[in-house]
Amino acid sequence: MTPRISSHARPLAAAMLCGAVLLAALSSSAHATVNPPIRMTHGIEYMSGGIGSDEAKLMETVAPRWPATFEFAIKDHAGAEFASDVRVTVRDSHGTVLLDNVESAGPFMVARLDPGIYEVEARLRGNTLKQTLQVRPGAPARMAFVWPAGTDMASAGTRAVQ
Repeated sequence: MTPRISSHARPLAAAMLCGAVLLAALSSSAHATVNPPIRMTHGIEYMSGGIGSDEAKLMETVAPRWPATFEFAIKDHAGAEFASDVRVTVRDSHGTVLLDNVESAGPFMVARLDPGIYEVEARLRGNTLKQTLQVRPGAPARMAFVWPAGTDMASAGTRAVQ
């Protein structure tokens, strides 16, 4: 036999059910990861982020859908720690600037670059690293920039990464 709810208790039961559903929706949305914004400069779309484990997972998930991915870290005694606030400049093979000193909002940056060869410059706390990136059709390219431990203004310079 099914229990009956009195007509006086129905509004209270409905309100409690609605409150429980609302509370569940709010708590699950509080943990939802929001995509970092896609920005554009010189006609090139890019996105950066990866602060926190959820956003880092998101950037790792979307990276294969972008032609170029850059990762930034500082080497420490145990391995490497992520770096953010890196200034990135990308030039095509003719020296034309496509990304002009844009700031990363985390340890990952993705960019929609056409197939070709690019010079990528990443600057962190006065230390600049340069690498050559080749983007091939249909094959995402990935590049890591790793600064030495103790990277600071006192050790500023420019280096090519091997």
